[in-house]
Amino acid sequence: MSLTNMQYDEIIRSYNRIQLENKRLQNERIATVYSQIPRIKEINDEISSLSLATTRAMLLSNNSPEDSNKPIEEFKKKLTLLKEERIKLLIENGYKPDYLDMHYHCNDCKDTGYIDNKKCHCFKKAEIEILYNQSNIREILKSENFDNFNLDYFNDSDIDSVTGKSPKDNMNSVLNICHNFVDNFSSPDRKYNNLLFFGKTGVGKTYLTNCIARELLDQSISVIYLSAIGLFDILSSAGFDKSDIDAKNKSQQITDCDLLIIDDLGTELSNSFTNSALFNKINERLINKKSTIISTNLGLPELMERYSERLTSRLAKEYTFMKIYGDDLRHNRKVKSSN
Repeated sequence: MSLTNMQYDEIIRSYNRIQLENKRLQNERIATVYSQIPRIKEINDEISSLSLATTRAMLLSNNSPEDSNKPIEEFKKKLTLLKEERIKLLIENGYKPDYLDMHYHCNDCKDTGYIDNKKCHCFKKAEIEILYNQSNIREILKSENFDNFNLDYFNDSDIDSVTGKSPKDNMNSVLNICHNFVDNFSSPDRKYNNLLFFGKTGVGKTYLTNCIARELLDQSISVIYLSAIGLFDILSSAGFDKSDIDAKNKSQQITDCDLLIIDDLGTELSNSFTNSALFNKINERLINKKSTIISTNLGLPELMERYSERLTSRLAKEYTFMKIYGDDLRHNRKVKSSN
């Protein structure tokens, strides 16, 4: 769901490269030891010959358990003695007992990416790495996340005449919805599928979208963040420049990602193309049951003035609208940090 086929193949290729490098390094270690301690090569050759001889003896023996078990027991005894001699020689010459073994980056899956047909933790880490790079907001998520979210920056005395809540109480309600959105993101019965944050500049709309993005990316859920201007630049290039393969790939990722975040909707140059392109992309994602979060300075009446009726009706029907209000948080942070 989260990775495209191309991204999945990229991870598998990286495991293949690691495995080849592991084998190359092991061969180098073996060659070094053979040149310094010739007896170890003799031991390994003896083990190979012994294994073949044991297999041959088992095939030529009678079918009775006693006849078939005898060569195995003899093989185990000789193998133990040869391995003990090999380890002793390695240690005497300053090597670790496992120096000749294959060394792995991940001992759990032995650099295959899977354990019992399930993704190893190292695969999931590689998956998250790719998704973070794709998100476009990797660096900012280090600071803008739920762990760093502070309700104390919000005014708790001014009461909004419409909601009857202070900015702090309102944000607390919004936060609860955001946590519900994250916690139930993969549930077919989730209550919130698409969110739209609206309010003036500086009240925390983008910060909230980043908090949500961080939580979902850490769960290997694909998230793409784009400003409205950036979104329409990609869609324009993909639509009008047939040779722009990169834009076409990005446009497809915008359609396919688990969560699309469109920031500052309404700041783009509005025309018939942007109206149509936005409707098509929003509609595609609704049909494919993919979630979208939009942040904007525009309330529903302003959105209706700017965009087509069919788009705004989709938003009104399919999105949870949340007004965020209060003082400019950037100013509040500066004031609190200076005190």
